[in-house]
Amino acid sequence: MKQHIVCSLALALAAFATAAQEKGAYSIDNAKSKLQIDVYKEGAFKMFGHDHLIVAKEISGHVQFDPQNMEDSTVDLKVPANSLMAVDPGESERDRRDVQVTMTGEKVLDVAKFPEIAFTSTRVSAVKKNADGWELTLAGKLNLHGVEKPVSFPLRVRAAAGELRAQGEVSVLQTDHGITPIKVGGGSVKVKDKLKISFTIVATKAH
Repeated sequence: MKQHIVCSLALALAAFATAAQEKGAYSIDNAKSKLQIDVYKEGAFKMFGHDHLIVAKEISGHVQFDPQNMEDSTVDLKVPANSLMAVDPGESERDRRDVQVTMTGEKVLDVAKFPEIAFTSTRVSAVKKNADGWELTLAGKLNLHGVEKPVSFPLRVRAAAGELRAQGEVSVLQTDHGITPIKVGGGSVKVKDKLKISFTIVATKAH
């Protein structure tokens, strides 16, 4: 009897593991996903400026997931440009508002002209299976400010109970996408060209 129970439990766990890593379509869960952009300052008087922390309030997209052949997996992700918000901890509400206006305006994102930021994967490579998921390299095309450029970055992927979780970060240059980094005081304080984008993307199995 005891052996029967152990065998039944083992079969149930195996079935659960298979279901948790089921091949198919997944939809990005905006409520559980996070994306932030770190913007750093530089220049002779950078101590008089401050770094910026930008977060995305809206993230959408789809994932085609194949745990048996990860190279066949794909992802499409979209962020409305006007959903990017300057949170800048420690700064005044007025300063955050000024940063927000500048960021969404013609000098930076120009959201009226370029309303969407999009990423489409083109290749999955260097896949390594580990105890709780996969480590891989994801390549794709990033469309920012109306300019599409190739990007590639390491990614950690976990799958459990019909949910995928991917974590990673990538650096991009503003000038690659036609954006001139903001500067003040004749350049004595300016924003660095390189931005760091960090993210945790959660997707749930489509029904």
